[in-house]
Amino acid sequence: MAKQKATSRAAAKTAVKKKWAGHKTAAKSSSRKTIKSKGRVSAAKPKNPLKTASKTASKARPKQRIAISHHREEDFKADGLRTYAQYRDLGIADASHGLAQAHVIRLIGPCNPAEVSKLHYHDVEFQMVYVLKGWVKTYMEGQGETLMKEGSAWTQPPRIKHLILDYSDDVELLEVILPAEFKTVELAS
Repeated sequence: MAKQKATSRAAAKTAVKKKWAGHKTAAKSSSRKTIKSKGRVSAAKPKNPLKTASKTASKARPKQRIAISHHREEDFKADGLRTYAQYRDLGIADASHGLAQAHVIRLIGPCNPAEVSKLHYHDVEFQMVYVLKGWVKTYMEGQGETLMKEGSAWTQPPRIKHLILDYSDDVELLEVILPAEFKTVELAS
């Protein structure tokens, strides 16, 4: 009797496999396009839109390179957006052909609100900031004042109005922005 049950289970499995194989074949043939070419009719595989889109996207943008950056004090430069800051470029803009930029920002203390606290926005697609050391007090439209401490991170939606209110003398921030080149608009207070 046990032998008979095993045989019937095996037969059932075989029947299911055959049925499924037939289903797959039918599905394949129904999803093919019929192409007429010089009097002949042949079946062609449909194009995969995901593969086509990824090929198009990779052709439109140059291949990215690896960017490696090690901490060196001499890499901090006072040549960025803010006069009260030093920037350490992490090489992302060059490696990504302008897709993104990343840098470490060291705000120079003590904070001078007359110089620092100017309402502005950046015409970007994405902006993220992470506090590496110290603290910074910010104001963001719709969020209000927020104290960001070591280990805090935030994103700023495109064109959000914001400003820095205060910061510690030792603050360092990691900032990632897309695209690498963007416009900053200072607003009248």
